Amino acid sequence: MKQGARRERAMIPTAGKSGTGPVSVRPLGEADLDRADEVFRVAFGTFLGAPDPKTFFGTADYVRTRWAADPQAAFAATVEGEVVASNFAVNWGSVGYFGPLTVRPDLWDRGVGRRLMEPVMDCFQTWGNRHLGLFTFSHSPKHLQLYRRYGFWPRFLTAIMKKQVANGAAVPGRVLYGELPAAERLAALSLCRTLTGAVFEGLSVEREIVATHAQGLGDTILLQGAGSELDGLAVCHCGAGSEAGEGVCIVKFGAVRPGPEAADRFERLLTACERLAAERGLGQLDAGMNLARQDAYRRMADRGFRTWLQGVAMHRPNEPGYSHPDAYVIDDWR
Repeated sequence: MKQGARRERAMIPTAGKSGTGPVSVRPLGEADLDRADEVFRVAFGTFLGAPDPKTFFGTADYVRTRWAADPQAAFAATVEGEVVASNFAVNWGSVGYFGPLTVRPDLWDRGVGRRLMEPVMDCFQTWGNRHLGLFTFSHSPKHLQLYRRYGFWPRFLTAIMKKQVANGAAVPGRVLYGELPAAERLAALSLCRTLTGAVFEGLSVEREIVATHAQGLGDTILLQGAGSELDGLAVCHCGAGSEAGEGVCIVKFGAVRPGPEAADRFERLLTACERLAAERGLGQLDAGMNLARQDAYRRMADRGFRTWLQGVAMHRPNEPGYSHPDAYVIDDWR
């Protein structure tokens, strides 16, 4: 569906309940970000039982960073002009995912989430992503039921893991995207597309690499291999104002080149991520791992990573994508 048609349909009011007024859906604007951020924190904090939901996630920022990465793929639901919910679509080439989808708690179970699914599904259709996914709470039947309406199927659990950062050994062949001369960045992005395309045909995280650099959220680790190949890459958010939060480095996406030496390359990538965290003075390293990637998960656990949050990855179609035993990929689709 074309963008104009998407907006026209999204603005059709839906009858509200209990005097809340009609719900309208429109693109999320820059002026909406403070309110959308508050709803995001209160929604997650309330669901997870935080004592002060408004402060949940601390100095981590998911709303402003995702809006800045692609404002055309960010959507708001409003009641009487006030933002009460938001959702974000993400384009990784052949892969698309969405989230966080958050709704003000007093409007839960009233169909607002379904309204915000419509424009993100339109995004995926426009982009032509062939494998779609999301991360949600594995213990929540209502979340699973909502996303099943749109053809998503729950597969393996995804563990959000953390470890305390040691000094981290130096890693030969490690290059940071942000330190490359501007003239060399296009070539680096091409090498990244080649690597991710080998992991899953058409997969590309160029959007994440460019957005992380442009917003000053962290950096992308590039591991040089033999010749002109890349052995691995990791898009890392660092510290307050990013998706990591104060004192934390999070691997937004990481992957190594498939093949017989993939496990060794993965160990090298984990070392490089810990090294970056240490260099930035960050005491905690976070990374998401789908449990279908069995050896990768085991190696992280052996290094001292421990799960602090667990959810389930839902896929459309009901296929593994790049979450299978031979994959050495870090992500969590939150």
